[in-house]
Amino acid sequence: MTTSRSFMLICTVGIFSFISYNMVRMPALSLFAESLGASPERIGLIVSVSTLTGVLLKLPSGALSDIYGRRVLLKIGVVAFGLPPFLYPFITDVDALTALRFLHGLATAIFAPSALATVAELYRERRGAALGTYTACTQSGSLLGPFLGGYLIHAAGFSTAFITSGIFGCIGMLLFYSLHLDVAVPQRKEQGMAVVLSEMWKGFAAVAKNRKVLITSVTDAAKMIANGALMAFLPLYGVSVGLNPGEVGLLFTVQAGTSFFSKPIMGRVSDRVGRQPLIILGLCICAGTFVCIPFVSLFPILLLLSAGFGFGEAVVSSSSSALVADSSEFKRLGAGMGMQGTIMDIGHASGPLLAGLLIANLSYPMAFAIIAGIQLVAAGVFWVTISRLETVPS
Repeated sequence: MTTSRSFMLICTVGIFSFISYNMVRMPALSLFAESLGASPERIGLIVSVSTLTGVLLKLPSGALSDIYGRRVLLKIGVVAFGLPPFLYPFITDVDALTALRFLHGLATAIFAPSALATVAELYRERRGAALGTYTACTQSGSLLGPFLGGYLIHAAGFSTAFITSGIFGCIGMLLFYSLHLDVAVPQRKEQGMAVVLSEMWKGFAAVAKNRKVLITSVTDAAKMIANGALMAFLPLYGVSVGLNPGEVGLLFTVQAGTSFFSKPIMGRVSDRVGRQPLIILGLCICAGTFVCIPFVSLFPILLLLSAGFGFGEAVVSSSSSALVADSSEFKRLGAGMGMQGTIMDIGHASGPLLAGLLIANLSYPMAFAIIAGIQLVAAGVFWVTISRLETVPS
């Protein structure tokens, strides 16, 4: 396959896989957990636990892709997208749901770092635009998945939504296995486990010393705290102010749709004007829209706020992934993307947990205000740290 065809394959598989994944995540997961009797704190745990899989595995899987090649890890990842959704209809208690979410989290933990590193390798000179386009394609899963899932729950129940999710995941899996992805495979001799672990550790150490990668990833994690909080509690808040599951799903669809159309454009802008200013601007937009949500009950205004948050996400994400790639050694791209994914997932997992505790003990407005404040603090710290790194030799 040519570079463009390989890129199209990655993007197409990403679309189907993330439609499947997001049909389960938003708004189905929170509503399904609530139907099983979960408390706000437990709902936060259930929503975050799949992200905890990413915290544990994204960095190792990214490093392994540097050693064994991207294709091997991608093959495993698409299977993890396609099969777990068929198990959800058999879940009857919150403990089993928690365990299944941890298993389902293998999908993004294994697939995402390798896919991002593949795109960064395919387009070394136009990474911002290429990564923006790829992440926009995966974002289309957040565009269509919540709408389809919410509508199917409203019209036919949870089981229908989960089975349909599995069908989308299997389409992505079949596409990947039926077409050949043309990416470089590392030339290596047979290696024992000790040598492989040593190579992984070298990748970890190189990335851990890279301060630009670390501060960019931590800043992205602040955005993901808010994203995780919305994923867990916007469905419950929406239902509490009179929306039905289909309308709640549409809120996520509008958020993802705005991000989908904005990411390629903002990626090109970041190639021209620089990554740092856009990351700060995006965080401020996310914080401003996020803090307003619990003061609004009208559906059209909630749609506007969701769109604004999606645009802020696009501004941050299209620049942060490119900045991490720019700052990573070529042979450590997988580890760099894995480090970013791991730190982002720490934020993403923390969002539902933090929001659950704050909402249970304070209120929706106070919880959202505190989380918005975290984003603003992160923007300020990022600005100061990057400025110092650019003026002081490493």
